[in-house]
Amino acid sequence: MYTKTAALAILLAAAEARFGQEGAVQNAIQSLSSFGEPGQAGTFAGQTPSVLLAAADPCAKLELADKIVTSLGNDPEVLKGAAQLVQAEQNFNPFNVKVPNICDDVSLPATAELRGIIPLVDPDVDGAADENQKSATSLTTPFDAAGKSVADIMKANGFSNFAAKGAAAGGNAGNAGNNNNNSGNNNQNSGNGKATTTSATRSNGGASATATSSAASSATTSAAAKKGNNQNNNNQSNNSGNANNGTANAGGAASGGKGAVTNAVTGNFPGFQASSLGLDFGTCVPTVKFEESLNGRKAGESTFQAQDPAVNKGQNEALNPNIIFTRICDQLNNVCGAAKDAVTACKAAQAKLGKGPKDATTADAWNSELGFAGVSINPDNAPQQGLIGHT
Repeated sequence: MYTKTAALAILLAAAEARFGQEGAVQNAIQSLSSFGEPGQAGTFAGQTPSVLLAAADPCAKLELADKIVTSLGNDPEVLKGAAQLVQAEQNFNPFNVKVPNICDDVSLPATAELRGIIPLVDPDVDGAADENQKSATSLTTPFDAAGKSVADIMKANGFSNFAAKGAAAGGNAGNAGNNNNNSGNNNQNSGNGKATTTSATRSNGGASATATSSAASSATTSAAAKKGNNQNNNNQSNNSGNANNGTANAGGAASGGKGAVTNAVTGNFPGFQASSLGLDFGTCVPTVKFEESLNGRKAGESTFQAQDPAVNKGQNEALNPNIIFTRICDQLNNVCGAAKDAVTACKAAQAKLGKGPKDATTADAWNSELGFAGVSINPDNAPQQGLIGHT
């Protein structure tokens, strides 16, 4: 009787110890209090336990790691703390759950320095010992992550004893709603008033994509396979604000209000267009905007943000343009399927403009550098008080 009781106590103690592992990660994030705005590190530290729970979306911890870097900066100490979060083991009770959940979204993490890191798994999971050795190695020598999700990387390196969760894991489960979204798009577009419509058609690998944009910033894009799905997701976001555009355009900026910003982080996206320089940016458009009061910023404070939802997914706006330029170049390479010369052009533009003035002139210069001269850097009709070089 004593032996059984003692054995049970040991098992329970081990389980409790495993459930408390998030404390080390939480402390690592808390220690970054000298970076970013006062209290930001503490806020992020408080969020770490919830993203490591068994019931949490495994992609949520990768999104949080990205937010930590974009908000606190890419100092080596910040990257080290964020990397610990990416590597952190998902807490679950092996008596009830047999395998961990792993993120299968190829866009996460978006931070280049965090890609290729794979998580630890509970020691009771079959194959855990070998996998945890690889996880430890990945902290200093990340695995090849080009075009791969964390789940893909783990499978490619011999471990598949997990449940894949995230965008890719769902396959085409979301496609059923795309036709409904497009149907709604047409209805919304019909009420946008008089608009001059232009079309741009591009071909890549035999799949053509035609994007149509109106003066009211509506876009309906159809493409083969994956490209079509990405663009349909964009359309849902793009057209959500079209119903408000008439009112906002009439008086948004003049009244000093927030204009037609329908989503504090993403906002409106004019739709796909090709680079005038002939650069192939794959399924994405690498343009930036520079707007006031994005993501809850105070009135009069303007920040940079990528315009394409596929590029800025999980990415906060930033006062430092180099943070956004880095994100764009990373996404072109990791998610968008951009050609090598297009990625090279992006990095060249980053080197040239990353330390430029934190104002509208840098946003305009970036767009022009990549073949998108004249693109509006204020697609959301936000206030433009005191912006240099733009009206």
